[in-house]
Amino acid sequence: MTTFKRRAVREKVLQALYAYEISKEPITSVINNVMGELKTSKDDFEFAKKLMNEVIHHEQEIETIIKAKVAHWEFDRIAFIDRILLRMGICEMLYFPDIPPKVTINESIEIAKTFSTEQSGKFINGVLDAILNDFKKDHKLHKAGRGLIEQNLHSDNKQTHNPKV
Repeated sequence: MTTFKRRAVREKVLQALYAYEISKEPITSVINNVMGELKTSKDDFEFAKKLMNEVIHHEQEIETIIKAKVAHWEFDRIAFIDRILLRMGICEMLYFPDIPPKVTINESIEIAKTFSTEQSGKFINGVLDAILNDFKKDHKLHKAGRGLIEQNLHSDNKQTHNPKV
């Protein structure tokens, strides 16, 4: 049984969400076509399916959060890949209690550097970090287990996360 690195799994979810948005094919077809190779690892495949389904299920709520944070931007002008990565990141923060928020942000930044524009990493970092601060302030984060580790280490740290450049 093969185990994938979580980043590779997230990259497959990004690709699947992109394909789903473009093709409008049934979700099960997209999952099987794009994420089929993940089936060799039950845990990775289940994580990928859950992330994809949660992003789609909570799309309106998540887009409202994004639009509120990027009010000075026309939402449709945000790079398509960046919008998907923002949705994925916010979804992980809200609906995956075992994943530390800083891990989510770092992964989103690194994937953006690979799949999107030159400035996407900084943009994703800024938006997700600001949203994370709002979630903390509004007590919207419900982290448990591993998800608490990074949050507790950084709860008193007011510095903005700086990605590797």
